[in-house]
Amino acid sequence: MKELLRTTDPVKLALATALLEGEGITAFQMDVHMSVLEGSLGILPRRLMVAERDAFLARAILADNRIGSD
Repeated sequence: MKELLRTTDPVKLALATALLEGEGITAFQMDVHMSVLEGSLGILPRRLMVAERDAFLARAILADNRIGSD
């Protein structure tokens, strides 16, 4: 698994996940439960992971849509 995106913005994470899944790339959100534990302060970022074989294409898709890490 490769880290594709690290953000505290749940909307950006949801958009990135939807874009990737729309292109047939499986994305996995990590640290979701940890960020819930800290409350709504937005201190702990969530990570979006993809398989190594999909990382290049996934980065290109996010770049085309101007989505990047915080």
